[in-house]
Amino acid sequence: MDIDASGTMQRKDPAALRWKAPVAMVLVQLFQTGLVLLSKVVIGHGMFVFALVTYRSAFGAAFLLPLALICEGGKWREIDWRASRWIIFNAFIGYAVPINLYYNGLRDTTSSYAIVFLNIIPLITFILSLVFRLERLKFATVAGPLKIVSVLASVGGTMLITFYKGKALHLWNSILQHHKDEQTEVASNHLRGTILLAASSFAYACWYLIQSKVHKVYPYKYWSSMATCLVGGFMTALAGIVLRRDRDAWKLGWNLNLLTVVYSGALATAGKYSLNSWAVAKKGPAYPPMFSPLSVVFTVVLGSILLGDSITVGSLLGTTMVIAGLYVFLWAKSKDVAGNE
Repeated sequence: MDIDASGTMQRKDPAALRWKAPVAMVLVQLFQTGLVLLSKVVIGHGMFVFALVTYRSAFGAAFLLPLALICEGGKWREIDWRASRWIIFNAFIGYAVPINLYYNGLRDTTSSYAIVFLNIIPLITFILSLVFRLERLKFATVAGPLKIVSVLASVGGTMLITFYKGKALHLWNSILQHHKDEQTEVASNHLRGTILLAASSFAYACWYLIQSKVHKVYPYKYWSSMATCLVGGFMTALAGIVLRRDRDAWKLGWNLNLLTVVYSGALATAGKYSLNSWAVAKKGPAYPPMFSPLSVVFTVVLGSILLGDSITVGSLLGTTMVIAGLYVFLWAKSKDVAGNE
């Protein structure tokens, strides 16, 4: 029972709770899709990657600050030297490095191709957890072998997307026809983009391992996330100034570049983080990743309609394998969690 503003007792509607969680997770995947598509456009039109990441970090921290103040009050005072070291390390390995690598890989490939690498991060995290003995395979259970099958399926799907194109499927005409010319220009850098995206996914996976340590020394997620954004943005700004001191590269006007930066901070950082945190509290940590394959579907379809990204037989088969592998992995992981309770 809840009490409303007038003091009247009201009963919670379980039906409302059932649809709110899926809607929130679909919104998260739409936020992610919009981020990738907008970033692809502005980077393709010459926006300096380090400037984009720097401004995104600043806006992300600005939108996270009210959440930190409301939810965690003055807990920033508890950031000691030990917590600061881990936050700085996390900002470098888990924020500045993977985001900059991802945007550069996105520039060399397509949005529908780059989004796949974000979806294999849970599987890479699992492999690293095995290497560092943070997780063990239980071959006596059904979940153990299924995890191996899921990893092989997702890796195989990624390789299929990379090395096999097949027939192009011309399902519709893109709205922004000129983007097809940009695709031709970056085709020669596809291998470089793949390497950068793979390195980014590896760094993101390392972030999950480091984040667990950060949570132990400083358990306040909003303040630590805001601090990570600020420190990671500062690192990116320093690197960007060394690489490119042209002032024009750092200018923001009233254009799509500014929209992308504000969108990144408001929806793709603060909004996404808040909805994920709410879903974890309501449904558990395994719930949000179940919806991550939707971002692949959204990006493939919208990238083709809006930007002219090619849909090929190879990309469809590979994407299906990645999504299937991810779902099998999440199912096996949920069985493991249930067995440990």
